[in-house]
Amino acid sequence: MNWLKRWFGNEPQLSVEQQQRFDAWLALPPAMLDSPIATSRCVVVDVETTGLNLMQDRLISIGAVAVVNGKIVLGDSFYIVLQQQAASDKGNILIHGIGHTEQLEGEPPVDALLSFLEFLGKDPLVAFHVTFDETMIKRALRDYLGLNFKHPWLDLAYVMPGLNPPLAKKYRALDDWIGHSNIRIDARHNALADALATAQLLQVAHAQAVQKNIASMAELHDLEKNQRWVSSVN
Repeated sequence: MNWLKRWFGNEPQLSVEQQQRFDAWLALPPAMLDSPIATSRCVVVDVETTGLNLMQDRLISIGAVAVVNGKIVLGDSFYIVLQQQAASDKGNILIHGIGHTEQLEGEPPVDALLSFLEFLGKDPLVAFHVTFDETMIKRALRDYLGLNFKHPWLDLAYVMPGLNPPLAKKYRALDDWIGHSNIRIDARHNALADALATAQLLQVAHAQAVQKNIASMAELHDLEKNQRWVSSVN
């Protein structure tokens, strides 16, 4: 059956070097989610796309910042633009600022996504409203690497209300929470700038969680799960 997949284009064709990089990432051990956030690494991520349609629009850029031992490490950050066969429309470019030429001359998608996986390792991912970022990244990894990306994600859109119940109905968007937390963001809708702002929000969440005896990523996942249930019944 493998030859059928190759014939019909369902299995990406990687060079020897690309396959070696991919295999090396696959061989990495999974993250230890029970480790305290204060002694572990996680990766805060944000993406820019050609639009908001999860099934049709394309991934344009990925920005990511590592939080190591509870601290943002600016030297441990990642940003890449995936090469597009055709640039997105003018209205879309006005949102994220990634111009026509930059899109057409971006990094070939296979190499871009391998670089992202190498930066990530197997550390947990953090985002605000995970569904969009996760779906766009999963689609790209499936299409270009044939990877069924099953990875732990933490959604601050549920963690922050879970830690601050009185504010749960008042604050819903990322802008609401970063404004409430006095977090400065210089370039909204830039993937790396948004990831940095979200990383600062994670630090706020971490400080609040510690006060509630919540120390690990696994415990924050439990909080997120509970808040999702609360949100579904309210």
